[in-house]
Amino acid sequence: MDKNILEEMAKVKITQVKSSIDRCTKQKDTLKFLGLRKMNASVEKEATPQTLGMIRVVQHLVEVTEL
Repeated sequence: MDKNILEEMAKVKITQVKSSIDRCTKQKDTLKFLGLRKMNASVEKEATPQTLGMIRVVQHLVEVTEL
């Protein structure tokens, strides 16, 4: 890929706002792969199609803001 494309990728801040207790395994694993372990924990990730797909799976458990 072109270096300019990589530098211009947007970043998103993902914050877990609801608990993963009593959620299916797929949702728990998705939170884990996003790097969210506890309530109110936040991570910054590149807004790649893969990351946005994972966010969509747990959109009811997280809050997303663009940076």
